[in-house]
Amino acid sequence: MADFIDSTAFNFEQGQRARKLFAAVVLAALDDAIADDKKYGNGPDQIARWARSRDGREVLSCSGIDPNERVVKGLMEFVSKGIRTSVALSREESERRNAMESDQAEAA
Repeated sequence: MADFIDSTAFNFEQGQRARKLFAAVVLAALDDAIADDKKYGNGPDQIARWARSRDGREVLSCSGIDPNERVVKGLMEFVSKGIRTSVALSREESERRNAMESDQAEAA
């Protein structure tokens, strides 16, 4: 019985590691699309094309993201903002965004 529990926990951990790996691929694709947007101006179209492709849908699914049209629109919107993923996920950016939202709420 203990062996079964250990193997189940091990398999779960391996699955979580794989999901994180695929999530990193999604973040890299976003960064590439942002770079394309700054260089060529077609970043949102590039990420939409990738997310709708077979490989893109597979990577999104493996990372735990449902590859539907709402997700594609969200990815396009993120790329159009032009904020790199490393910056967008940082604590400083989160605090700056929260401060801006609170300032706007107080002004209203």
